[in-house]
Amino acid sequence: MKDKNYRRPIIRASWWDYGWNGAYFITICTKNKEHFFGEIKDKKMYLSHVGVIVDVLWHQIPMYRPYLELEEFVIMPNHLHAIITIDKPQEIESDTTDDFTTTRFQNQGKDTISSIIGGFKSGVTKHINRLGLESAWQERFHDHIIRNEKSYQRIANYIQTNVENWEDDRFYTP
Repeated sequence: MKDKNYRRPIIRASWWDYGWNGAYFITICTKNKEHFFGEIKDKKMYLSHVGVIVDVLWHQIPMYRPYLELEEFVIMPNHLHAIITIDKPQEIESDTTDDFTTTRFQNQGKDTISSIIGGFKSGVTKHINRLGLESAWQERFHDHIIRNEKSYQRIANYIQTNVENWEDDRFYTP
């Protein structure tokens, strides 16, 4: 039985507001690294029905969040990688920084990386359940704040070559 008072440690950078403009490397995994999104054969990714839903809904995010730029993106059998850029006008960006020190870990706000990824995962789950398909997300996701062009290029290259390097991937399971 879980202790109701137990809180897992926060894995986000305490010095950063995840609603601030910037580029972010995101990795979202399936529960238990199950291959819900498709399979790789001959270094090519073949999406399952669930993978197609993930792909379509990912590319629809800017319809709901026009300040978000989707950059590099790849769906793997049991995870996805993406680079997204938040580029809000100054008046929207400043809304997320009010009283930063007291609200930092209470409410991330509607325009943060957590709310964007949470909304995406929720939308995918609703569509998958409605169609009677099987899938589940890992509870959390990984993010990395991209701070310079060299880091951006290294991560972009990793995403672009992820399918062809599947057997060397840390999330690889046969």
